[in-house]
Amino acid sequence: MTKPTSYAPRHPRARTLTRMNDALQPYVTAIDHVGVAVADLDAAIASYRDNFGLEATHIEVNEEQGVREAMLHPRGDETGTAVQLLAPLTPDSTIGKFLDTKGPGLQQLAYRVTDVEETSAALRANGLRLLYPEAKRGTAGSRVNFVHPKDAGGVLVELVEPAQ
Repeated sequence: MTKPTSYAPRHPRARTLTRMNDALQPYVTAIDHVGVAVADLDAAIASYRDNFGLEATHIEVNEEQGVREAMLHPRGDETGTAVQLLAPLTPDSTIGKFLDTKGPGLQQLAYRVTDVEETSAALRANGLRLLYPEAKRGTAGSRVNFVHPKDAGGVLVELVEPAQ
């Protein structure tokens, strides 16, 4: 049996993810949350509570992002990774369009970062496209930006700098 000489990724998307990992290494501190697009926020909160024991620890309307959203945690413990439920405020919002084309389901993966602007600059320097020229307001006063899915292996990646 021959031993492989290298475990270097051979697929173009794998190379993109490897470059992204190198660029994010000094900045990413945790997986912050996974975002799930839903049509009815209240029904989804009840379903996640009744079926998985997750509790809504934060609910808000974010007009700028066009969503009503909830952060859910096991046993209400806000220190770990959350599930974020996102319901559209209007059919033409980003989440409304997502639901229209793809239906309900996983919409994003969010990394918690120490500095969203520095992380964005490092990613841009590495050739990745971000959706906003500057960070925008996210959940609970956080600052966010997004890496284009075509530059992140087909995944919409959110960068989250929590509010201080």
